[in-house]
Amino acid sequence: MVEQGCDSKDVLTQLAAVSQALDRTGVTIAATGLRECAAGRDMKNHQPLSEAELEKLFLAA
Repeated sequence: MVEQGCDSKDVLTQLAAVSQALDRTGVTIAATGLRECAAGRDMKNHQPLSEAELEKLFLAA
């Protein structure tokens, strides 16, 4: 967009939209991983994590 001579406001609007989309994607990926941990699906020989443990892990990231 910059090389095409687009207005700075338009470029910043697009950057903000991309940033929001990436943030939502990251949250979706993290939530999916947490659900799988809670269900114990990927925990070979380990006990599923408690809700408090999952929350602590999520907030630490």
